[in-house]
Amino acid sequence: MAYKTYRYIILLFFIFPNLIFAQNIKTDNSKPEHSPRKASIMSACLPGLGQIYNKKYWKLPIIYAGIGGFGYLAVSNQIQFNNYKNAYILLDNGQTNNYPDFNKEALVHMMDGYRKQRDLSILGVAAFYVLQIVDASVDANLFDFDVGDNLSLRISPQIQANFNSFTPITGLSCTINIK
Repeated sequence: MAYKTYRYIILLFFIFPNLIFAQNIKTDNSKPEHSPRKASIMSACLPGLGQIYNKKYWKLPIIYAGIGGFGYLAVSNQIQFNNYKNAYILLDNGQTNNYPDFNKEALVHMMDGYRKQRDLSILGVAAFYVLQIVDASVDANLFDFDVGDNLSLRISPQIQANFNSFTPITGLSCTINIK
């Protein structure tokens, strides 16, 4: 009985030899793949980290300037909104405020304007954040893309004959050479 069991186990190892090893061993000396998933996760955790992973250091100031600029606008608009809101509350209670020339309708109008600007600034921060994640993923996908001298593009004018009306047709010819 034990002989049959051992025979089946040995037969399984011959049929499925990858069950013997705990990990796959690469026999070629290729460099590791650049992962778009890893770049996206890194950028989602900390803006700009995916660009560092992709070795695109020049994008860091653009990312932080965009997020910081929209963040500054959001905070600034919130402060102005609060100022006009406090002035409205004081005017409603019959007290003096920082804007004596404004009536209630003007204060509400100013509050609405700063609220809209604040909301757009918050959307700008979110859009910049998402775009930098997408940028990191696309850069990681194109990390190993070869843009060497082996590719050439030639655009030249071309004249073709129209056999229905016997008139020439002018156009452009695009030739891509891959060496």
